[in-house]
Amino acid sequence: MVMTTIADALRRLAEAAPDRPAITEVPIGSSAGRTVRTRLELEERTNRLARSLIELGVVEGSLVTVGLPNGIDFVETALAIWKCGATPQPISHRLPEREREAIIELAEPSFVVTAPIEVTCSDSTPLVPDRVAPAMKAPTSGGSTGRPKLIVSGEPALVDPEARPPFRASRHGTQLVPGPLYHNAPFVYATTGLLAGNHLVVMTHFDAATALRLIDEHGVDWVLLVPTMMSRMLKARDAVDPAPSLDSLNGILHLGAPCPPWVKEAWIEWIGGERVWELYSGTEAQRFTYIRGDEWMAHRGSVGRPDPGTMRILADDGSLAPTSTVGEIWMLAPARPSYQYIGAEARTDGGWESLGDLGSIDEDGYLYIADRRDDLILSGGANVYPAEVEAALEEHPAVRSCAVVPLPDPDLGQRVHAVVNADEEATGEELAAFVGERIARYKVPRSFEFVDEPVRDDAGKVRRRALVAEPRTAP
Repeated sequence: MVMTTIADALRRLAEAAPDRPAITEVPIGSSAGRTVRTRLELEERTNRLARSLIELGVVEGSLVTVGLPNGIDFVETALAIWKCGATPQPISHRLPEREREAIIELAEPSFVVTAPIEVTCSDSTPLVPDRVAPAMKAPTSGGSTGRPKLIVSGEPALVDPEARPPFRASRHGTQLVPGPLYHNAPFVYATTGLLAGNHLVVMTHFDAATALRLIDEHGVDWVLLVPTMMSRMLKARDAVDPAPSLDSLNGILHLGAPCPPWVKEAWIEWIGGERVWELYSGTEAQRFTYIRGDEWMAHRGSVGRPDPGTMRILADDGSLAPTSTVGEIWMLAPARPSYQYIGAEARTDGGWESLGDLGSIDEDGYLYIADRRDDLILSGGANVYPAEVEAALEEHPAVRSCAVVPLPDPDLGQRVHAVVNADEEATGEELAAFVGERIARYKVPRSFEFVDEPVRDDAGKVRRRALVAEPRTAP
């Protein structure tokens, strides 16, 4: 393995095939046409952009906050920041001003990008010498207090230009990017794929039917999805004409949230278990597990087997939980730190760290995720895991997205409440009966709230604290 700079990796790609498409931007819900950048155009534009950013005050070794919509501008800006020797710090372009300012206060960036940069420099030659950012990335995450935190990578901005991407991804193939680039996983896998020579087909935002069409149209061989996307694509496929084949796919990788078993099984049946992969990890990347679809069929619900001695399950009293008993997941911290928090402290215990996830490990060593400790609902003395209830709700054909949250209850302490974005004909009574056929009665939502907007974003994330805090009239 020979590591090199991102600038050098891009130069090599441009020299090898200057006219090959590097990025295609697909606007969703807009009359604007698609935009394409070749490898040579990408190389020259990011050189000019890097020089312009330096003129604007970007400092080597600093963070640069990037709040741009999905598209070519986002990717080019990140590449130019790396060429400056600085670290991209992506945020959502839709953040409220107060939240954006709180993140900027933490990051203390040398520059903030909230609109495409006007390129003032005409020099398209590379900066000499190549610069290396001390941290590859610095995404944000909501902490347990509800305040934002930065997760600064422990790795410098170097890549292996000959490495083959994992999970059946290609080199010099075609990769669909349907997720928001301000989230860690879409950002990492998109830029990693680009630097491996892949043509990125970037959607400005996710649309299930369009995603299916783009896979066949561009011969996409790899895509990163979240379960929400997978569910929507399954529900949309009958309406796509011609019917999507997805024959070009070598593999899909899904992560970001527990995947409802019915969604996983449907994808395995559709494209084959050997092409469906699941990854469990955090942005912190201390440890990870993964599992292929055909292996998952033999261990339904598992996210894979951790390396021996790297994960353990602890009960509430701090003792090791019995086999197949739900407790808190603790990960053995790597010898070389994989991240650094800004704005938060890691939960540590003698060289072990926890992200707050709950799960269990069976007698064969397979890990199963229950939910986040912060999301656990205690209703009448019973534990209710929102992810399980949401999975049952999303099986209903009328449900587009949902989130399950606790609301105060004078009798139960907390009651299970469902916030649902669904077709107009869906009713609370119908959904309660539907869910009651799939999970225990005490887990069925006791109240429903129907909303017009999607409950989850394109990365499958939901802001539960915001939903809980919203004023509402008790039914």
